[in-house]
Amino acid sequence: MSLVLVAAITVVAVLLALLGGAAMLARRRIGLVHVGGAVLLEVLLLVQAGAAVVAMVGGERPVETATFLGYLVGVLLVPVAGVLWARTEPTRWAGGVIVVAGIVVAVMAWRLLQLWEATRA
Repeated sequence: MSLVLVAAITVVAVLLALLGGAAMLARRRIGLVHVGGAVLLEVLLLVQAGAAVVAMVGGERPVETATFLGYLVGVLLVPVAGVLWARTEPTRWAGGVIVVAGIVVAVMAWRLLQLWEATRA
């Protein structure tokens, strides 16, 4: 797991949350910029998952492997679920769904790094 990758995921997730907050405050539904941000976030998460799987196949394992894998799979689902839910939400609260998804991804990315780094102690 790379600290640079986690930082990039966090930046994109926070920017996505801010975009969602702006849409919510403007009383607008989400648009293509929100979907594009979520796609970029998902790509970064897939890169992170791929790197983690390659490292695990190479012999590195976090102490709490089951918890790590649960977070790894779960974080991949959050942006997708957030966009699907937000796109079907006819009110301004669609932006709120994106805000929550962005914050959840940011927190989960750091938790994944924390779980991974526990093997180094």
